Amino acid sequence: QKYNRLEFAEFDITDIFTIKNTSNILSSDIIENSGITPYLCASAENNGVSSYIEYDSKYLEEGNCIFIGGKTFVVSYQERAFYSNDSHNLALYLNNQNERTKLNQLYIATCVSKSLSHKYSWGNSVSKTKIKSDRISLPVKNGIPDFEIMKTFISAIQKLVIKDVVLYADRKINATKAVIFPKSVE
Repeated sequence: QKYNRLEFAEFDITDIFTIKNTSNILSSDIIENSGITPYLCASAENNGVSSYIEYDSKYLEEGNCIFIGGKTFVVSYQERAFYSNDSHNLALYLNNQNERTKLNQLYIATCVSKSLSHKYSWGNSVSKTKIKSDRISLPVKNGIPDFEIMKTFISAIQKLVIKDVVLYADRKINATKAVIFPKSVE
C-alpha cells in the first residue's frame, strides 16, 4: 500500500553510476565450463551467464554491478566478478558505495530496464556514450534516491516468492499423499 504513494524522480544516469565498457573475450577463445567464473553474454537467459570459465585475470570485471548487454539491452545484476563476451556490454557501478547492495541493485536494474528499454534495440544498441545522456526514474525521499524503500521492496518480493514456493510444495506433497494414501488424507 505504501508503494503506491511513493514519490519518484528522474536522475541523470551518471549521477547514479560509474559506467564502464566491459572487456571483449570471444567465445572462440574460451574453453567452456573450464572454471568457476561466469562468462557473460547479452542473453536474457540464465542471468546472462553462458558458461563458467578460467581465463586471464586481466580481463576479469568487478562484480556487484548492473550489467547491460550492449546489443540486446538485457539488464541484470551481477553479484560476482565475471568475464564478458563483448566490449559493447556495459557494467554500471553504483556511485554510492554504502548503498551498493544486492537488494538495491536488483531494484535499480529493473528501473534501468523500464526507464530505457524502449529506447534501445538491436538496430540502435546502447553505448557508453549514449547512456551518459539518459535519465532513470527512482523512488525518492527528500529529493534523493530512497535506497531503504528499494531494499524493503525487493525483500518483500523475495518473501512472497518463498511463501508461494512453500505453498506450491505443500500442495504437491498433499496431492502425492492423496494418491498414495487416499484414505488417510483429509
